[in-house]
Amino acid sequence: MSDIQRCEIRPGHLVEWVLHPAVVEAATRLPDDSRPPAYVQESHVRTARSVREDGLFVPTWLGTSFDIPGPVDLDVLQGALRAWTLRHETLRSGFRWIGDEMRRFTLDAESVVLHREDIGDFPDAATLTHYLQDRFDIAADALTWPNFIFTAVVRDDGTSVYMAFDHSNVDSYSILRIAAEIHELYAAGLEGRAVESKPVASYVDFCATERENADQIDDTHAIVARWREFIAQCDGKLPNFPVDLGLDPEGPLPTQKFMHEMLVDGADAAAFEAYCRPYGGSLVGVLAAVGLIVRDISGQQVYRTVVPFHTRAKSQWSNSVGWYVGGAPIEIPVAQAPDFDSALDMVRAALRENRPLSRMPIARVLRLLGSDFRPTSPDLYSIVSFVDARGIPGSEHWQDLKAYGLIRVSYGDQVCAWVTRLHEGLQFASRYPDTDAAYKNMRLCIERLRELIVSVARNSHCPPTVPGPRSAG
Repeated sequence: MSDIQRCEIRPGHLVEWVLHPAVVEAATRLPDDSRPPAYVQESHVRTARSVREDGLFVPTWLGTSFDIPGPVDLDVLQGALRAWTLRHETLRSGFRWIGDEMRRFTLDAESVVLHREDIGDFPDAATLTHYLQDRFDIAADALTWPNFIFTAVVRDDGTSVYMAFDHSNVDSYSILRIAAEIHELYAAGLEGRAVESKPVASYVDFCATERENADQIDDTHAIVARWREFIAQCDGKLPNFPVDLGLDPEGPLPTQKFMHEMLVDGADAAAFEAYCRPYGGSLVGVLAAVGLIVRDISGQQVYRTVVPFHTRAKSQWSNSVGWYVGGAPIEIPVAQAPDFDSALDMVRAALRENRPLSRMPIARVLRLLGSDFRPTSPDLYSIVSFVDARGIPGSEHWQDLKAYGLIRVSYGDQVCAWVTRLHEGLQFASRYPDTDAAYKNMRLCIERLRELIVSVARNSHCPPTVPGPRSAG
């Protein structure tokens, strides 16, 4: 995971694809699709609208980048991009407002036409990077449709593809699968053969099913009661990252910065995973480590967070592009953990008890709670996410292909952190408020996390000790 400034953009000739203007115009006359938005989609779009009404444009797109070696055939690449778009119904499905209600519309597959535009030469990488970010901000905006764009930077020795999507259509797992799928379709196009693959299940269908299930609960449900208790323990709010972030409660929404680095190499990552496996694996280990670290930095007695989990509960959704993510609230009494093993036990128990809550959309729960959660930030809460990417097709080639998942870093008062298990090791990426206190404490967290993982990995014959308190002030 990276941002667009760190994904090795090189000079070249820029070409872009969007839906053809005639297709977009025709979509305005489409009838309503009876399938409603997912709660996470509706919350996301309403949040974007609320923040925009407050006078702030906050881009929230996700994207991907990867190389295609050798001279490129742009017609074949265009065919591959269109074929890939047709696989995933959510990309041709958008929303319109009828009063205060979001209504879905969906374009027929046969109506999809991509429009290619030759933008021109960019001899300077910094200028190209700036252009792409600005272009993606407009083309992948949550409040417009279509809200995705494909681009290619063409050079004699190869081409770099950059794709951006509003978050309502994709999650991190979706974007990490794209490079291999486009490569497969492009290779088939060059060879003049069809790609034989089963139809991909539609995220739009998933949205309808998930929402129907979510609407069957009321405010007396046990899931709602658990969230009510959790939010009460967080002083009536959803939790931020529990270190000093230097935030001004009365100030404007701060800009964000990005941290991105390898924590440990493959050997240490494997040893850490092996140590944590009896407790549930690396996710448990990372959460236990973070809980101990924030305790020692901030004096936090209980580590409260919302843990993201995918909601692809059935195999039919595994290859589908969409936002298949829910959250589970957990509380870890880290003050009672004398060592790392104790913290692992606590996290394992908390996840086992609370993971089922992630199948119920948080936006539905908040609506039932009746609380005033009018969003003023694009993130409702802080996250520490863990993804093991080694099983994703093509991941062993990501380094050679300069393949990245892209995160837009703009504004926000929360900390969002992603720990990714790659073939090469454990990678850490985070966006956080751009304040001195947040920078110092996030650097301290990363350094402590690396120290603890290395300690576990290299002293696995005995439980690691937990370093004493240290604060960045």
